[in-house]
Amino acid sequence: MNPFRLMHAMTAAVLSAVLAWPAHAQQASTPQDLVALTQQWVDQALAQLPADASPLRMQVQVGQLDARLRLAPCNRVEPYLPPGARLWGRTRLGLRCLEGETRWNVFLPLTVQAFGPAWVLTGNVATGATLTENDAMQSEVDWAANPAAVVTNPQAWVGQVAALPLSAGQALRQNMVRAPYLFKAGAPVQIRVQGPGFAVTSSGQAMAAGAAGQNVRIRMANGKVISGIVNSDGTIEAAL
Repeated sequence: MNPFRLMHAMTAAVLSAVLAWPAHAQQASTPQDLVALTQQWVDQALAQLPADASPLRMQVQVGQLDARLRLAPCNRVEPYLPPGARLWGRTRLGLRCLEGETRWNVFLPLTVQAFGPAWVLTGNVATGATLTENDAMQSEVDWAANPAAVVTNPQAWVGQVAALPLSAGQALRQNMVRAPYLFKAGAPVQIRVQGPGFAVTSSGQAMAAGAAGQNVRIRMANGKVISGIVNSDGTIEAAL
């Protein structure tokens, strides 16, 4: 399952769990009660994940509130996701008192882990080095340990170039690799300019290095700057 799809499915399950939270009083008088309620709520959310979340193995670690915190007894506590929060990696859960002498609102830390297959580097790889099938082996890792999506298909990294220094033991993620550059900044390139009813082939100068599929800017012989998409053969496809 795509990690971003899983993350959104997890959040949707959480929102569903909030709506289904029992209407009867959820009493809490100590921070420990809040932790227990949170574990109950998270377990309910995990149970609603779609079956195709497999082969990921989900785990949620509920953190602790500040030991110095003193909360007034509450007859009903409502859990909620703060705006912009996601149940993925290190996050937090809002808990607010709806029925009590004193209304309060606190945030409890959570760590959501999603263990699944990924490719882990067997040695160090320098920036710009081309990755081969011998550079990584398949292993189980926590997909949620980093915001960047893991690379699960070897076709997505074999033959790609390291975008930054990589270390042995790292799980390959999409921001770690890039397509190899087909030309450097300042290099002469061929451009195919297409317009309504015509196509013209011309030449220009690349204003930046380019890889297949990238959008690059080209300076034409007349000084005009246009943008186009790099083809797999290093030519540029532009449109007027």
